[in-house]
Amino acid sequence: MAEDFDPVAHNRVAWDRLVDSDNEWSRPVGPEVIARARAGDWSVVLVGHEPTPRDWFPSELAGVRVLCLASGGGQQGPVLAAAGATVTVFDNSPKQLARDDEVAAREGLVLRTVLGDMRDLGVFDDAGFDVIVNPVSNVFCPELTPVWEGAFRVLRPGGTLLTGFMNPDVYIFDEVALDRQELVVRHRLPFSTLDLSETDRIRAYGSGPIEYSHSLTEQIGGQLAAGFVLTHLSEAPHHADITAQYFPGFIATRAVKPPR
Repeated sequence: MAEDFDPVAHNRVAWDRLVDSDNEWSRPVGPEVIARARAGDWSVVLVGHEPTPRDWFPSELAGVRVLCLASGGGQQGPVLAAAGATVTVFDNSPKQLARDDEVAAREGLVLRTVLGDMRDLGVFDDAGFDVIVNPVSNVFCPELTPVWEGAFRVLRPGGTLLTGFMNPDVYIFDEVALDRQELVVRHRLPFSTLDLSETDRIRAYGSGPIEYSHSLTEQIGGQLAAGFVLTHLSEAPHHADITAQYFPGFIATRAVKPPR
């Protein structure tokens, strides 16, 4: 891989292609989902297909300022807006953000979409949000310290960070073998698809986004180092491969920025 390789630029193009190919995380919610959310019956996911516990959110969403971080695709943001939140969706893919705009226009929702790298939240004011919703996405991010520090800055004191991420142990296995429902240990952690030769990367991941296996120290320890207090943690099986038979492939956390 060339020294001047830009993973953010690569992943932007790769995710736009995934939108064009009808990736499941790029399918906008339908009118019935929005109608239920307006009536108070709503849920969003942080990991896999598991609804995030409602008590991880404020009891009422009306007027709550929510940042959907690296969360484009027309799924979480429109649902939370329909439930009454003031929503900003931030994502690296223009076509993912277009899905949110599509639902907002179709349903008469008000939400803001912003293009950018999740490591740089400089476009947002300090303490500008009450809740950050960050579904599994930092797997596409080279480093997490700026993510956690940025999230801490833009949350108000007492605000909540809800994050989903991959269990890094998933990455010890050969991806092609997983597609055959076989567990073949191949990789040492930490792992990135950049570690593979171009031939092997295309063989296993095609033209998809670059991925990184971030350790639990980076994930959970990084949130703590940024100043957050962890309040909840849950695990879920990876819905798409054989690892679900043996260990949870996803982890979700709820963390709070301490009040002043």
